[in-house]
Amino acid sequence: MAQHRNAVEGAAELLARLGAARIEHPGGTLLAHLERVHDRLGRWGAPPVLRIAGLCHAAYGTDGFATALLPVERRGELAEVIGAEAESLVYFYASCDRARSYRDLAAFTDRFTGRACTPSSRQQRDFAELTAANELDLVAESPAFAEEYGERIGALLTSFRPLLSEAAWRDCRALTGS
Repeated sequence: MAQHRNAVEGAAELLARLGAARIEHPGGTLLAHLERVHDRLGRWGAPPVLRIAGLCHAAYGTDGFATALLPVERRGELAEVIGAEAESLVYFYASCDRARSYRDLAAFTDRFTGRACTPSSRQQRDFAELTAANELDLVAESPAFAEEYGERIGALLTSFRPLLSEAAWRDCRALTGS
């Protein structure tokens, strides 16, 4: 528990230093969003490594949020603070080419390299859980976002259902009506 707390504190300091508290994001700032995703994953009982990845999931930007706090060439800096396993999850999440990968996570395409891969079942589950936490935070915090994208998010998370924990699925149903 102390190791997780230290990683959270170190990650929050790094994210703040990189400007996450000054970047606007639906529901407030990017840093506030990242903290809420971390907390939501914690309420779902996610393992510490996934929660830390949730806190840092937008460090390299995403296919849906182009602002990057760190270029992928500096992955080592994030790994130094949160550990290699959590950083690997952050990269995997950030690298998702959504147009290609959302249809079938077993045929995942990395948007940074253009390479396709077959992720492990654990990678698919972690990706689905992190995606759900991210999207549900946006739906919960921004009525405008929920109005515009809520139905599509509900459909996406329904397609991820076999990969989601029961706690995540309950939240999905509650927030999207899926």
